[in-house]
Amino acid sequence: MKKKVDWSKYTPFQQKVLKAICKIPAGQAWTYGQVAQNIGQPNAARAVGHALSVNRDAPDVPCHRVVGADGRMVGYSAPGGVKTKINMLKQEGYLK
Repeated sequence: MKKKVDWSKYTPFQQKVLKAICKIPAGQAWTYGQVAQNIGQPNAARAVGHALSVNRDAPDVPCHRVVGADGRMVGYSAPGGVKTKINMLKQEGYLK
């Protein structure tokens, strides 16, 4: 069940990142670099990671769909950490 996101609690950059990841379809994942490319800041992969770390609206804002450049499951700050991220991506069919 999706709730309405209060975007005002995020900085403009964080909003840009979080709104971009809302476009990632279930069953797919982007890298931090792909998110940076998508928002028009190709050198901002690390900043994207930081923006995702402050996401207080997971899983409605699906930061679990962002993976490391090499496909590794990294950086999930919601309850349960990376283990939860892996389970969510399995449920969506991205991982087996």
